[in-house]
Amino acid sequence: MSGLKARAVKLLARREHSRSELARKLSPHGSHEEVATVLAQMESAGLLSDERFADVYIRSHGARFGAAKLRHSLYTRGVEADLVEARLAHADLPDELTRARDLWQRKFGTPPADARSWARQARFLQSRGFAPELIRRLLKDPVEG
Repeated sequence: MSGLKARAVKLLARREHSRSELARKLSPHGSHEEVATVLAQMESAGLLSDERFADVYIRSHGARFGAAKLRHSLYTRGVEADLVEARLAHADLPDELTRARDLWQRKFGTPPADARSWARQARFLQSRGFAPELIRRLLKDPVEG
């Protein structure tokens, strides 16, 4: 078990992990019971926290992604839905339109000249998790939004 615990500490030293991610990474190296015990030890020692993981993830990815993409990414990493919603609601991020405008400005910088470039810019923003209404508003008037 100490090898499993050392592996968990090594993984957590690199970056924050959700409980689900860490369990998935440890499962090939120990039984289900051993993994559960190590996860409980990591949580009780304060080394593993889904709340902290969600906060760090939102803070580090928030400038590049919309709420939908952040939400989906956290769900797929095993963070519970109510925790994700609470952390997104209390995140210290600029509003969606400001983040979308900043991202659009860095990537494109000029308004779409025709329908093809409009569609290209819209697809890019949509792939980053921004809502279609927000994208239409932004591309209609990139300066004002």
